[in-house]
Amino acid sequence: MLSPESFTDKTSQTLAKAQSLAQEHSHVQVYPVHIAVALFEDEDALARSVCSRAGGDPAVAERKLRSILVRKPSQDPPPENLSFHQSSLRVLNTADDKRKTQKDTHLSIDHLLLALLEDKEILAAFTDAGTTKKALESAVTQIRGSRHVDSRSADSTYEALSKYGVDLVTMAEEGKLEPCIGRDDEIRRVIQVLARKTKCNPVLVGEPGVGKTSIVEGLAQRIVRKDVPASLQARLFSLDMGALIAGAKYRGEFEERLKAVLKEVKDAAGDIILFIDEVHTVLGAGKGEGSMDAANLIKPMLARGELRLIGATTYAEYQKHVEKDAAFERRFQRVDVGEPSVDATISILRGIREKWEAFHGVRIQDAALVAAAVLSDRYVSNRFLPDKAIDLVDEACASTRVQLDSQPEVIDALERKLLQLEIEALALEKETDSASSARLAKVREEMGKIREQLSPLKMRHQVEKGRVDEIRDLTQKLDGLKKKISDAERRRDLSLAADLKFGAVPDLEKRIQDLARQQEFEKERLRNSTASEDATEGPLVSETVTPDKIMEVVSRATGIPVSRMKKSEVDRFLNLGDALHKRVVGQDEAVNAVSKAVLRSRAGLGGLGTIGSFLFLGPTGVGKTELAKSLATELFDDDKKGLVRVDMSEYMENHSVARLIGAPPGYVGFDDGGFLTETIRRNPYRVILFDEVEKAHPQVLNILLQVLDDGRLTDGKGRTVDFRNTVIIMVNTLG
Repeated sequence: MLSPESFTDKTSQTLAKAQSLAQEHSHVQVYPVHIAVALFEDEDALARSVCSRAGGDPAVAERKLRSILVRKPSQDPPPENLSFHQSSLRVLNTADDKRKTQKDTHLSIDHLLLALLEDKEILAAFTDAGTTKKALESAVTQIRGSRHVDSRSADSTYEALSKYGVDLVTMAEEGKLEPCIGRDDEIRRVIQVLARKTKCNPVLVGEPGVGKTSIVEGLAQRIVRKDVPASLQARLFSLDMGALIAGAKYRGEFEERLKAVLKEVKDAAGDIILFIDEVHTVLGAGKGEGSMDAANLIKPMLARGELRLIGATTYAEYQKHVEKDAAFERRFQRVDVGEPSVDATISILRGIREKWEAFHGVRIQDAALVAAAVLSDRYVSNRFLPDKAIDLVDEACASTRVQLDSQPEVIDALERKLLQLEIEALALEKETDSASSARLAKVREEMGKIREQLSPLKMRHQVEKGRVDEIRDLTQKLDGLKKKISDAERRRDLSLAADLKFGAVPDLEKRIQDLARQQEFEKERLRNSTASEDATEGPLVSETVTPDKIMEVVSRATGIPVSRMKKSEVDRFLNLGDALHKRVVGQDEAVNAVSKAVLRSRAGLGGLGTIGSFLFLGPTGVGKTELAKSLATELFDDDKKGLVRVDMSEYMENHSVARLIGAPPGYVGFDDGGFLTETIRRNPYRVILFDEVEKAHPQVLNILLQVLDDGRLTDGKGRTVDFRNTVIIMVNTLG
């Protein structure tokens, strides 16, 4: 007699689902077809995987099974307690026999599937899908391998790598990965470490956003191109630690899943390389009372060279977690990944431009890519290249796409005005006096003029947008053809590759060029049109990402006005003295000293510190603070947001320095950060005014030494804050 206690969790869920299906269709009993459909509806869908491996089409098999399902006898209302049909009980008994034959302790879903193949109806559905009983049985054996089902969760570990990982090589073959530009030295070092006999485990360590994961993706692309040693012609899986831990309800379930993954890797005999992003999460993952963490499970395999693992983590996490576990650390070879230069970042942006253009349906100017790299390096100080430059371009593309899909401002304004006049006309129609009648006639006349303006504008907008959409569709087709070419070349199908490369691709490129040329001609014609100077004569739709768009994104992120970024820095600083003289009258010596010091700094003749550091001396009311405000306005366009005022009379105690840079570890307020460092970290372009500096404690003034010298300050948490784009002004009223 079968006992539900001997079923695995998956088997119990499948049988419960089969009963639910029978109730939904008002069937009188549970038939084998209900169990088969339930297997196809399972989230892991072993039946689908088996059918695919056996050369069949899972979608066809499921469709056939459902057509059998709906033909089963039904009654309304359905019986409350559904029983299993004799054929279903026969399937369960057959499954139990297979369990005993394979010496398993629990009845799993693969036993169920093999037993269902003995049913003629079920087998006919699989046969129609293009497979055979022998092929299906072989596929089940292949998926199961040499495992024994000895726990309730054992069958959830089938195909563990596919379940808990992502095959990066397959993604590279499908063209789903971004191209990896540069980083040849790092990839070569990773390949060298992976080719070792033991401890063949590189760990990529670098700041967030410098491109650690893209190095691994670059390795996957090299594997696809066969540009790696023969020992590295393997599958590269990215392991998802979150998926491994998620849903592991019972003690030992997480370890069972991880052991299944490791066994699959070991059985592959070097044909699988694992990649774990944020590898420090392995230390302590799954650890609970009386259980091991993931690191202790993989350490022996790492040391013996049975597992080739690539890790990636940041310097902070490496120091905090990995270095503390010396046994874990020594099994890895560290590969440092530095921040690329601005020139290297521009090359990276150029390499991935086509992907962005195809995705967003916009055109990106080369000048915009250069602006993104230069401006992100200059103005976004708390992040790293190339990530911050990529974000700028991506956001600028998204902004351009949103504008393309929205109605042009000119049409929107005219439609709003027309609606307003229509409402006014409706109200005036109810009035009978002569003034209202005269106004109504005038309103109708205005409405007629607006409609005359709107009609050609809408037509032009449709034509322009249609052309942009056509270019976008053609670009996406071109991207798809390029993927097909690389796939054909990889499969050595040179005939197809040549047909596409010298036939379809040039045709598409010519059509795109013709449309782009037509678009540029139309824009130039509208630009040169002298018939009217209003906005309606310009192009209504712009799909080009220009440096101005990049500047707008930087402005939103940092608060620096676009006008300041557009205006030549040279012009701004050359005319700084004249601009300050207009606001601060009578202090020629101070104004000249400030403007010359700022000019020297920006010309590169000053030190490596701030833009300028000044000490203003003089009695109250002569314009010391006013000059600081004027400088903030000229440099940063705003004397309120651009000026950080620190009243030094509040810093008369020795310990009050903690208020500026943050309390040290272990002291109250450590998490809050310091007033000065946090303000400049968030807004790095400011004039800092230290008012009444003579009242501050000497220890407080000592922290300003590194700011004045190197333009940097380390806060209580050890983070370096960049002061190179600030102007320091200290005011002393002693004179």
